[in-house]
Amino acid sequence: MTEDAIVVGGGVIGLSSAWRVASAGASVTVVDPSPGRGASWVAAGMLAPVTEATFGEEGLTALLVAAAARWPQFAADLGADVGYRPCGTVVVAADASDRAVVDDLLAFQHSLGLEAERLSASDCRRLEPALAPGVRGGALVPGDHQVDNRLLVAALLEACQDAGVTMVARAATGIEVGPDGSAAGVRLDDATVLGAGAVVVAAGAETARLGGVPAGTLPAVRPVKGHVVRLRGPEPLLARTVRGLVHGRPCYLVPRRDGSLVVGATAEERGFDRTVQAGAVHSLLDDARSLVPGIDELELVECLAGLRPGSPDNGPFVGWSAVARLAVAAGHYRNGILLTPITSDAVAALLAGHPVPEPLAAFGPCR
Repeated sequence: MTEDAIVVGGGVIGLSSAWRVASAGASVTVVDPSPGRGASWVAAGMLAPVTEATFGEEGLTALLVAAAARWPQFAADLGADVGYRPCGTVVVAADASDRAVVDDLLAFQHSLGLEAERLSASDCRRLEPALAPGVRGGALVPGDHQVDNRLLVAALLEACQDAGVTMVARAATGIEVGPDGSAAGVRLDDATVLGAGAVVVAAGAETARLGGVPAGTLPAVRPVKGHVVRLRGPEPLLARTVRGLVHGRPCYLVPRRDGSLVVGATAEERGFDRTVQAGAVHSLLDDARSLVPGIDELELVECLAGLRPGSPDNGPFVGWSAVARLAVAAGHYRNGILLTPITSDAVAALLAGHPVPEPLAAFGPCR
């Protein structure tokens, strides 16, 4: 049997896309050996269009802002608790040099019309009493929120099931191309071929590894390793997300309602290495405790390493590829959770014969 669409990849991008397409009446299959257990499982769930704003990435920042605006409706459409919290973020600096960097970023954010407020050291500690006495101030970003990535994965899996999406727990090895040169299905690691009217590649860091199409058809998505630590206490240590600079190194602490705390994240160019390394975990915890000393009293629950799908310009690839009926939704790097609503809307639009939403128009796979 030939499906209307096959989605390769069962992270939040692939699952949300499959759900949206199936909800429009199409027959959809998701191919992934462990749906929801890749980078989406390791993520912290920050929805941070402002604190992710970077010099030279104004177009990407506009996309992130547009994506953040879609999150309340997206969460409501799922109809499940995904831990969406409009809690805001406090950015803090560990030393004077870090404070100078934070101030430069704050000026850049203001130049883009983004909302952020400069804070003194005492302002920071008034908002978050658990911060270390030595922090040098920072900024309040009221529009940077969070979602619980694992609750989101569970909700999307249930939504896909309810929408009739078929799950195939195999790895895809390549795209099948028909006699007319268009995508006709997917080849699995057991040599099975699944037929489809269209194929959507949402395989994260594995995207460029898929075969069956001419070189350069799939974008240059690469793995960027990130260590994340999960801690737990009897009650939340922080009221909102804390992002800090510690002697130039970024660090974040994302509190959950149940008292758990996600601490991250390193950024390492190590290929497809997913091993958890003691030195990286030690450095991460050392930086985090210099911002919030109270983490010493928390239980160490997990040390994880995941692979972010990086792109050459840090922006995602969303749209039709050079091969007919082959779409791509990959390369979301640090912002996969944030970009989930707008990307899934884009994939559903593509398969219905419509253009992607305007903020994504500049992020096609052929750029």
